[in-house]
Amino acid sequence: MNDISEDDNFPTPQGELTLQTVALPSDANAEGDIFGGWLVSQMDLAGAVTANRLARGRVATVALDSMVFLRPVAVGSVVSCYTTVKDIGRSSMAIVVEVWAQHYSDAECRKVTEGQFTFVAIDENRRTRPVPRTS
Repeated sequence: MNDISEDDNFPTPQGELTLQTVALPSDANAEGDIFGGWLVSQMDLAGAVTANRLARGRVATVALDSMVFLRPVAVGSVVSCYTTVKDIGRSSMAIVVEVWAQHYSDAECRKVTEGQFTFVAIDENRRTRPVPRTS
């Protein structure tokens, strides 16, 4: 996953801005860093937004295929989740989620984590169903 712009000097988010929130003190550990589990939760929500749109309905997370934490997130940071559709199968969707954070005391927005989530489209009985094909 390339997060470097053409001149390799300025990293930029890849994908579509899907979710944005502020990291609150209740989301932090005793050292003031945001819990990794809170970040995974935000990533799952962002991935689900994209998967819901593709599936045109209900989806379920079935896997977190890969995950890399790059740096801690401080309380008060604006956390932005960007999604990219990697693959669409019969009923599944692989979605890469990048998370970038910017603290009010810092002008630079930095990539803090990324991961690949797999979602499946499900019906009203919670059984898998095909992802509708777009024309």
